[in-house]
Amino acid sequence: MATFYPVFLNLTRRRAVIIGGGQIAEGKIAKLLESAAQIIVISPVATQGIRDFAQAGKIELELRKYQHGDLQGAFLAIAATNDREVNQEIFEEAENQGILLNAVDDMPRCSFIAPSIVSKGPVTVAISTGGASPALARKLRENMEVSSVLDWAGATDVLSKARRIIKEEKMAIDPQRWQCCMTDEILEMAQNGQEEKALKTLMNSLSGKDTNGKCSNIAECVSGGCQMRKSIFAESSQKEDRMAQTTGD
Repeated sequence: MATFYPVFLNLTRRRAVIIGGGQIAEGKIAKLLESAAQIIVISPVATQGIRDFAQAGKIELELRKYQHGDLQGAFLAIAATNDREVNQEIFEEAENQGILLNAVDDMPRCSFIAPSIVSKGPVTVAISTGGASPALARKLRENMEVSSVLDWAGATDVLSKARRIIKEEKMAIDPQRWQCCMTDEILEMAQNGQEEKALKTLMNSLSGKDTNGKCSNIAECVSGGCQMRKSIFAESSQKEDRMAQTTGD
C-alpha cells in the first residue's frame, strides 16, 4: 500500500476536471467550490444538483463521455466513474501530463486521496488511514466533531494577531513556548469576546513579561518545561503544606 504525503492544496483559479456526474461527483464539487477552483464536469448524465451548479454558472458541464485530452490544462482531476477501464484511461492521461488524480474507490489509480474532513471556523483537520479503512477515518471525524479540542478554533484571531506582532518585532519565540502559553484562560477570554485582553495576556506570556512558572529564555524553551516546572512547583507546594501541617500539630 502506498504511503501518502499529507498536504493542503491551493486551488484558487486552478482547473479541476471531474469525470462522472453522479452523487459522488456532486459531493466533490461542493468542496472544490470552497477552494475557488475552476471546475469542469464531463459526463453523459448528471444529477440535478450538478445541473443546478452549471445553470448558476458555478461550474462548466459537458454532457458527453470522457475522451483523451479532456485533462488538458488541468491541475487536478477526479475520476468519479464506476468503470475501471475508463478510470485506467484517465489515470494514464493524468500520469503522462503530471496531473494529480483521485480515482474514487480505486486506490491503484490514485496519485492523491481525499481525507475525511473536520472543520470549525478557519481550522480544518484532515484525517486519513491511507485507504486502509475509510470507516475508521469517518469514525474519528465524527468523534472529533463533538470534541472540545476544536474549541481552540475560537481563539484563531488572537493567535494570528500575536503571531503577526512577533514577526513584526522580530522576536525569537520557541515553538514549545506557544503551547505552554495557550492556556484555558486565554481561550475563555477569546470565547467571551475579550480578544484584546486575551491578546495582551498571551503576548505577556510569550515575551516573558509574565513568566508565571514558564521558561525564562523565550528563545529556547525546554520541551515540556513549563508543565515540568508546574509539576515541580505543585510538589514543592504540597511539601510546604505538609511541613506546615506537621509544624502546626
